Amino acid sequence: MLWQFYSFDELSRKDLYALLRLRAAVFVVEQDCIYQDLDNKDQNAFHLLGKTVEGTLIAYARIIPTPTEEPYSFIGRVVVHPKKRQQNWGFVLMQKAIAFCSDQFPQKTIKISAQKHLQDFYSSLGFEFKGEDYLEDNIPHCAMYYSPG
Repeated sequence: MLWQFYSFDELSRKDLYALLRLRAAVFVVEQDCIYQDLDNKDQNAFHLLGKTVEGTLIAYARIIPTPTEEPYSFIGRVVVHPKKRQQNWGFVLMQKAIAFCSDQFPQKTIKISAQKHLQDFYSSLGFEFKGEDYLEDNIPHCAMYYSPG
C-alpha cells in the first residue's frame, strides 16, 4: 500500500475523482444517507490517500487544520473501500493521520466525529469519548479527542 498526503491543489483530477467516488459510495450509497458531501472544506484540507501499487484508492481521510487560536485539528471522512475492510487498513490509515496531525499541529488536540458503532475502534487508537451522543445526518455519532504527547 502506498500512502500519500496532498493539499487540495496537489490532488490530480484522477485522485480527486477517486476520493469523491469512494466517499459517495460509502457515506451516501452504502449508508443510505443523503447529505451534501461537498462542504467547501476540502479546499483547505490535507487529503491522505492509501492506494495499491496499481493506483487503486483503498483508504482515505481528510485532515482539516484550524486557525492557530483553535485548540483542535480535525480528522474526518475516514473511509476504507468495502471490499478491503477487515484487513486492518482503517487502523493504519488512522495511525498515519494521527502522526501527520501530531507533526503538523503538535500542540493541538485531534477531534473526530465518530460514528457511534466505531467508538471502540477509535478508543483503541487512543481517542477518548467526551460529551454526549448525537445524530449527524441521521447516524448516531460521538465526539472523540486525541491529546498530543
